[in-house]
Amino acid sequence: MQRGIFFECCCQSVQDALEAQAGGAQRIELCSRLEVGGVSPSAQLISEALGAVSIPVNVLVRPREGNFCWTLGEAEEMLETISICKGLRVNGVVIGALTPDGQIDLPLMSRFIAAARPLDVTFHRAFDECAEPFSALEDIISLGCNTLLTSGQAPSALEGSSLIASLVGQSAGRITVMPGAGINPSNIRQIVLSTGAREYHGSARGPAGTTSRVVVSQIVNV
Repeated sequence: MQRGIFFECCCQSVQDALEAQAGGAQRIELCSRLEVGGVSPSAQLISEALGAVSIPVNVLVRPREGNFCWTLGEAEEMLETISICKGLRVNGVVIGALTPDGQIDLPLMSRFIAAARPLDVTFHRAFDECAEPFSALEDIISLGCNTLLTSGQAPSALEGSSLIASLVGQSAGRITVMPGAGINPSNIRQIVLSTGAREYHGSARGPAGTTSRVVVSQIVNV
């Protein structure tokens, strides 16, 4: 197995970001309130994190916890967050939008992506609530997203590794399928072998409950 896998570390503070970088993470996904699955960080936190690290920073754009069916007001709030991200010159945004019947909300996603460009766009784990994952993947590719973050519609990437492997195969290099959820030093090798993915995502928390450079290093240098 190739050493030094590409690892995106999910961080919710400047200290987390510094630990991720020190451990060898190649990219940061910045958010707040990981205990509810993450919501958009403040503009101040984004600015401070960008000033603290030299690796790329992607920013979660999610106004609240819960489902991914956005009201008009929530969509406008997300567009404002995307504008802030562009102004601060982040690397990318992490977004997702679904219809009530579990389909990709193509019109709304198109608005978000048009507003975000030229930033990178990751479609996040809203995908894991889609009714038809294989058709949803095609929709996400058609939108022009750069990356799909998924647990394979399972509680963890390890449990969803079979579906993730199928998505990697279906994508055929048209998008980066990035496993995330429950990735740690003890299972990363199995997930890499099972999925064949090129990039991986996790929070790499240590005993203190925050990102640990030791844990990041153990994942990266599997």
